[in-house]
Amino acid sequence: MRPLSDQELEKLKIFTENSIELCLIEPTKTGLEKSIMDATGPVRAFLKGAMVHDYELQSQGPENKVMYPALLITSELLLPSSASLYRPNTKKGDPRIWFKSLGGLCQANDILGILHFENTLYVFNLTKLDVKTLLDQAHGNPLKDIVSEIRRATNRIADELLGLLRKIAARGPVPSMVNADTSIGRTLETLLGIDINSSKQPDYKGIELKSYRDKRGNRKNLFAQVPDWPISKFKSSAEILNAFGYSRGEDYKLYCTVSAIVRNSQGLMLRVDSDDQKLYENEASAGDFIAWKLETLHNRLLEKHSETFWIAADSVQIDGIEHFQYKKVEHTKKPIVSQFDILVEQGVITLDHLIKRKPTGSVVEKGPIFKIKPNALEMLFPPSAAYNLI
Repeated sequence: MRPLSDQELEKLKIFTENSIELCLIEPTKTGLEKSIMDATGPVRAFLKGAMVHDYELQSQGPENKVMYPALLITSELLLPSSASLYRPNTKKGDPRIWFKSLGGLCQANDILGILHFENTLYVFNLTKLDVKTLLDQAHGNPLKDIVSEIRRATNRIADELLGLLRKIAARGPVPSMVNADTSIGRTLETLLGIDINSSKQPDYKGIELKSYRDKRGNRKNLFAQVPDWPISKFKSSAEILNAFGYSRGEDYKLYCTVSAIVRNSQGLMLRVDSDDQKLYENEASAGDFIAWKLETLHNRLLEKHSETFWIAADSVQIDGIEHFQYKKVEHTKKPIVSQFDILVEQGVITLDHLIKRKPTGSVVEKGPIFKIKPNALEMLFPPSAAYNLI
């Protein structure tokens, strides 16, 4: 796809600010003449993520073509269409897509946007459509209506959760249910009726919950992700512990933070290799001893934080027991994964090891946990909404 113009980038930014997920595609002159477009990687990922279509599972040939409902958006009308999703017998079955009547919507090399809502694909001309004016209009129009519907549907669960949090906050300081650093999150999840488990899935109907003590200035947890052991020099957390661990009383452990900008006291440091698309953890004599594919980390970030409530609370002691006054929420959506690599390189995102050998000799690791510095969420997420609970 060609580089976007400044005007197109501004229009795209408007959709990002409205938390509207879309993909872009560029029809060529030949494509318009032959009624055919390549389903590029971003288009395939969008369709798969929206559970519309998975080209990897599709066989070649016209008999395996899939038709999907579609509408074309103009400034005044919704035009009936349909999407053809197929892999031809020729050219190794490269994925193809076409929308009926698309030729009347665009010219060659215009940039088209594709939305998905309620089992329908919506296509509009990002290059030609006056997005800002249409969305700002007081009266309805096809683009404004569909954007409003998508926002209303996606905000329904968030509004429900926000109402529950406000009820909890109205109770005043609530006692911690366990005596641990993690008690703030476990207490809130219990109050919300969420089972405490180790699932990697978001906590509340697709929304991830991240609670933190507001006055500590601690980094915020993003996600935990073990290394890609098959491509790593070391093959287990036990090897890491044996190489870099230390004794603390009766414990032998490795509890430390690792950054890309300075070596820690164990000599450990992160290194982003943009050429082979991997993140390495490095020590001077051991070299690059563990690795992650950046794609793995990007996918993990998207999986964990498609939508997140970052919930701040004051910690107060009452009769010797820690209590939490949940007080405000920052609501983020759709992290910008390309920023992840940059923020690791800049030391804004760091990694924590929490490895320990049990008395039985077995080794456990609660991480590695990727964390982001306080007040840095806006560097990783589009503009967020903030709510006071009290």
